[in-house]
Amino acid sequence: MAVIKQDSPTYSVREMIKEKKAKQSGLMFVEKLMPKLLLLTAVISVLTTLGILFTLLFETFTFFSRVSIIEFLTAKEWLPWNEENGSFGVAPLVTGTLLTTGIAMVVAIPIGLASAIYLSEYASDKTRRIIKPILEVLAGIPTIVYGFFALTFVTPLLKQIIPDLGIFNALSPGIVMGIMIIPMVASLSEDAMSSVPNAIREGALGLGSTKLEVALKVVLPASASGIIASFVLAISRAVGETMIVAVAGGSSPVLSFDVTQSIQTMTAYIVQVTTGDAGYGTTIYYSIYAVGMTLFVFTLAMNLLAQYISRRFREEY
Repeated sequence: MAVIKQDSPTYSVREMIKEKKAKQSGLMFVEKLMPKLLLLTAVISVLTTLGILFTLLFETFTFFSRVSIIEFLTAKEWLPWNEENGSFGVAPLVTGTLLTTGIAMVVAIPIGLASAIYLSEYASDKTRRIIKPILEVLAGIPTIVYGFFALTFVTPLLKQIIPDLGIFNALSPGIVMGIMIIPMVASLSEDAMSSVPNAIREGALGLGSTKLEVALKVVLPASASGIIASFVLAISRAVGETMIVAVAGGSSPVLSFDVTQSIQTMTAYIVQVTTGDAGYGTTIYYSIYAVGMTLFVFTLAMNLLAQYISRRFREEY
């Protein structure tokens, strides 16, 4: 029986070298192009940040050319709509912002930290894979939805406990803001606690410690830098929150720490003016940039503090 051999394709060495060079030239082009594209994206990010900062500074200087910076920092009334006896003291807006932020942290820190301890030290892998994504869904809810939730559900519920509570108040948006930032505290704290080596836990358990003692006296101190950084970042997030306080907090800039009355935060004031209540080029218009710069300084300080804490107290394992 005859065997028929099929002719296999033949390639000359010259053609193989030529094909190899063609592939290498294409790869070399991509290798040279990608660093330039990545550099371009980095430069665009930096230039965008500088552009935002320049615009904010330029318009803020325009405002302070009309209103004294001393009045802005020391006056106790914020009455920009009164043309005759107007006052541009930012203290009431800062007070409203800090008041709602403080309430939010009172809600978020205990619940978020307790959730992180459970997920890190008590929950099984299966339970953690189920609970953690569900918890983080809270971070994906639009803030305007949180605002309506605070106004239409939380406030009427609180009025049954506190009859003097106004429709617009600081307590309701503060509580809902705390609920909103629970995932940030829980997730970042859980990541910090999970990074602690199991050998430390096993050593503490071998010395007779209970699981709760290991969590509170061993794991928490070992992951303190990440946990504190999560608190600071959560505060920064609460300070910059807009829609919840704009919907449920009201628009009454008052220098008071009474949580039952209407307040106004820095972000809520910016929303109020930018909806068209003030004409372009007026002092009120430029005041939103001064308030925005104040807000920028607050959030920048919080972020720098979080980075300092992370570097200063980080444990290397």
